[in-house]
Amino acid sequence: MPAVARRRIAHLDMDAFYASVEWLRYPQLKGLPMVIGGGRRQEDDLIGRLNVERPERHWTADDLADIPVDFFPLLRDYVGRGVITTASYAARPFGVGSAMGLMKAARRCPQAILLPVDFDQYRKYSRAFKQVIREIAPVMEDRGIDEVYIDFTGVPGGQREGGRVLARLIQKSIFDATGLSCSIGVAPNKLLAKMASEFNKPNGISIVHETDIERLIWPLPCRKINGIGPKTGARLLSHGITTIGELAARERHWLITNFGNSHGTWLHDAAHGRDARPVVTESEPVSVSRETTFDRDLHAVRDRAELGVIFTELAEAVAGDLQRKGYVGKTIGIKLRFDDFKIVTRDTTVGEHTSDARRIRQVAGQCLKRVDLSRRLRLLGVRVGSLARSADLQPSSEAPETADTGWLF
Repeated sequence: MPAVARRRIAHLDMDAFYASVEWLRYPQLKGLPMVIGGGRRQEDDLIGRLNVERPERHWTADDLADIPVDFFPLLRDYVGRGVITTASYAARPFGVGSAMGLMKAARRCPQAILLPVDFDQYRKYSRAFKQVIREIAPVMEDRGIDEVYIDFTGVPGGQREGGRVLARLIQKSIFDATGLSCSIGVAPNKLLAKMASEFNKPNGISIVHETDIERLIWPLPCRKINGIGPKTGARLLSHGITTIGELAARERHWLITNFGNSHGTWLHDAAHGRDARPVVTESEPVSVSRETTFDRDLHAVRDRAELGVIFTELAEAVAGDLQRKGYVGKTIGIKLRFDDFKIVTRDTTVGEHTSDARRIRQVAGQCLKRVDLSRRLRLLGVRVGSLARSADLQPSSEAPETADTGWLF
């Protein structure tokens, strides 16, 4: 009787994905401190500026790799309220990272090159590398634009050298197809694979077996466990627990007493490297949302017209996303960030599913009435949750509601 294959799960993480896609376009920037963020790319913006400022040559889109490095905008010159989408590895030692305000980052790394985001391009390469993976190892769980889990267990090469042979094939195939590198961790489960993929970045492969947990996993800080956030990390630290090994040394009963039955049990299992979650090839989205950060803070009364246009555009964008994906939703909400960075959310669950932009705008507008809008706004977002597939629902017999003329903007 053939032996049962050991479970081998991989976590694949693209290396500095957005930056790496930009380096395909601008190879002269590779290895330099660089941040991406602050706004969407304007098509051929650099080319247009070059032809105005350096007319000695007629620049075209074929000349991107020839653009002089000193022509690119620098972070020190940025003025606005944008945030970093990603930072290159060369920028990170300066304390610059994703979700940081660009003005703050400019004080830490003023010499960094600043590029606007190009989500269309990033999504294109995301689809490309995932298609490469599926052709080799079809049991793949999509975890976002730049990372996936892959079940190696029954795939040819998935057991050889603990999965290294298959990981090497996938790495090479992605690079050949896209020019991009990735890091892969292979382990008995998703929890360990996620940690392993960070061991040898960039362009690395790390293998973890059950017998490696004490040597490779236990010396790591507790926050390296995906799921232990700042609050739990602080609570563990208050008990003198700093490493995963110290967490593993605590009895299950003690963890349950201090962290509750569910969370305490999970902490005990995670510290010992136990995780039975399967690789899920398809999952339903929880919600669909769109949001925008303003170039300047806006006031609900003085900037009502401008906010009204933005609010309508967000509702229309969410409706378009729902319709393209084949979903409708019942819970409609808003997200606001004020000038003091405080975030407020409100939502309402309606009686019927919808993907209609006007209906989403109407209900989201009603949510605004439940918020104190005396402070200036920095960000506005619209969200639709409680999703269902539109094809699975019977057409609603309810009459559409009339517009609410009490919208604040």
